[in-house]
Amino acid sequence: MPKHGKKYDEAIKAIEPDKVYNLNEAVSLLKKTSYTKFDPTVEIHFKLGIDQRHADQQVRATATLPHGTGKPIRILVFTQGEGELLARQAGADFVGSDDMIKQIEGGWLDFDIAIATPEQMGKVGRLGKILGRRGLMPNPKSGTIAQANDLPRVIEEVRRGKVEFRNDKTNLVHVGVGKLSFSEDQIRENLAALIEAIVRNKPSGAKGTYIKSITVTTTMGPGIALDVNPTLAEVGA
Repeated sequence: MPKHGKKYDEAIKAIEPDKVYNLNEAVSLLKKTSYTKFDPTVEIHFKLGIDQRHADQQVRATATLPHGTGKPIRILVFTQGEGELLARQAGADFVGSDDMIKQIEGGWLDFDIAIATPEQMGKVGRLGKILGRRGLMPNPKSGTIAQANDLPRVIEEVRRGKVEFRNDKTNLVHVGVGKLSFSEDQIRENLAALIEAIVRNKPSGAKGTYIKSITVTTTMGPGIALDVNPTLAEVGA
């Protein structure tokens, strides 16, 4: 077992072993158990009752956090013509086509999300090995492929706090849902939005218990287990 530092060991004393908490209690504990000098990210982790080997049991979608993520988002849009004008007017940080692709092939990756218009995907596809493993490839499931006239809406949603989530190979989903400096109400509402989105996107092939566990934590902080069924009822999921 990995050893933790003294600050972690002191923080975890506030969490009762084997206890599961309601959402209000967990959010309060997040504030009490953080010990970092920086403003940590609030994270939520789900253990799902799916078999990720099957195509009809994949979980991949988006959620819009009502209070955003608390960090600036650098947006790259692959487009040309009218789309380029609309993307720039909507506040995209980087806009282009072949020029952007060339920069990325040269090692440039100073952006957080990539959006593309459909006609660009033939070119962008060759960046699959670079963008795919970093979760940056535009994808219809994440809503990051859009017609030119729809770019302003997509860019605005990303700015407001739209986040993508997907299961990993161990059937876990990990998502950052804001900063600890948010108020307790803001953290709770962001968590509720993400939980509701996970439930709404239950795969058609999932059988039995879908959400096996939910844990919330902060960067470097101890995990706090939520009482799953009461939490789902509380957020209306």
